[in-house]
Amino acid sequence: MLIFIIFLLGLAVGSFLNVCVYRLPAGESVVSPPSHCRACGVRLGPADLIPVLSYILRRGRCRACGAPFPARYALVELATGALFAWCFFVFGLGPGLLKALVLTSFLVVITLIDYDHQLILDKVLVWLAGAGVAINLSFAYAPLGGSFLALPVDPLAMLLGGLLGGGLLLAIALVTRGGMGGGDIKFAAALGLWFGWQQTLLALFLSFLIGGAGGAVLLLFRLRGRKDFIPFGPFIAAGAFVTLLYGPDLLAWYVGRFLGR
Repeated sequence: MLIFIIFLLGLAVGSFLNVCVYRLPAGESVVSPPSHCRACGVRLGPADLIPVLSYILRRGRCRACGAPFPARYALVELATGALFAWCFFVFGLGPGLLKALVLTSFLVVITLIDYDHQLILDKVLVWLAGAGVAINLSFAYAPLGGSFLALPVDPLAMLLGGLLGGGLLLAIALVTRGGMGGGDIKFAAALGLWFGWQQTLLALFLSFLIGGAGGAVLLLFRLRGRKDFIPFGPFIAAGAFVTLLYGPDLLAWYVGRFLGR
């Protein structure tokens, strides 16, 4: 029952994330004006804003003018609900879940904006970094238990994580002369504040693995050409999400398998 409630919460949050993804790159407020049809301007009422259900009942169209709404709105809501439920399945109900849900929400926004615009917004990264510092400072010394906090992220670990994450991608950018964007560098630095240096290394390692596999799939199915730009932000986000869920366990396995002899 609780996991279903978390899923519903994810649907609601996903609806707000859609607003962020659409409005933030355009420099618009995410709270004003209220949600409305972009075609005719009619304000959407409560019955129009029920996540997923409204889209299905309205057949994906505005009730006033009949203009179609993108199916991606409902898909983002469903995906966010599924990701929230996944986080609950891993962490259970507790402070660690709160940290997971907040970070997951940021990852969804950054992924979609970077996919759409090849851009990672500084204002999103500032909030991401600030939230990570605030949450870690609140949780670092609390006896919360659970694998999520098996590696405490204290202030020194946050500092080292930020320097390592940003510094590593900056070095790659300098060596490759533009092979890594400034947004990616700042994104990695912000994640370092969430994870500390050990899990930041893991997140970036996974990002390159996922990025390599994802790029190969895009080329194989001719969704992108060899000279086409492929944003790396979504792959960083994917590596961060895997690290969020399983980072301490993956590191413990690695240490036991390769360094524990």
